[in-house]
Amino acid sequence: MTFWDYFLIGLAVALVVLLLRYRVQIFKFVGEVKVELDKCSWPWDPNQTGFKKYKELRDSTIVVILSVILLAGFVTASDWILSHLVGALTGAQILK
Repeated sequence: MTFWDYFLIGLAVALVVLLLRYRVQIFKFVGEVKVELDKCSWPWDPNQTGFKKYKELRDSTIVVILSVILLAGFVTASDWILSHLVGALTGAQILK
């Protein structure tokens, strides 16, 4: 057997020991996650079929993409303006 075989066996044993040691906390965490996921409002109606099923998901995705584009434009413009302003005030050359 090579070093890596022993390493993988040791890693597997350590993982099993950790899972057995913290099994109560793990099961509690998974149970709490299930409860929280049941409270979620998912972006589709399971009773609908076809493209109507994903209308809210599609619309939300479009809103997120547009928001990211607008935010990126704002950050880029702010960075450009502030770098030129600070450059003008300090006499530093702006890299292009």
